[in-house]
Amino acid sequence: MAADQIEALIREAIPDAVVEITDLAGDGDHYAARVTSEGFRGLSRLQQQRAVYAALGDRMGGVLHALQLTTAVPAAEMPVQE
Repeated sequence: MAADQIEALIREAIPDAVVEITDLAGDGDHYAARVTSEGFRGLSRLQQQRAVYAALGDRMGGVLHALQLTTAVPAAEMPVQE
């Protein structure tokens, strides 16, 4: 499965996501993904990861053999002091 396909599936399910995909072994089978979304705010890390895995559906363990997943909420912007 190509990295751009993984990114497209995640963005389809989580439209505001910032997705970074890294091919870990150069073989198109083992990837790392960092997914950042405001939609993750208030969710546990497990719930965030489940949302990403749900976006990938039955491809996990099938055409996508391994995915090292990191999820995050965007950092809050610091207020500007005058």
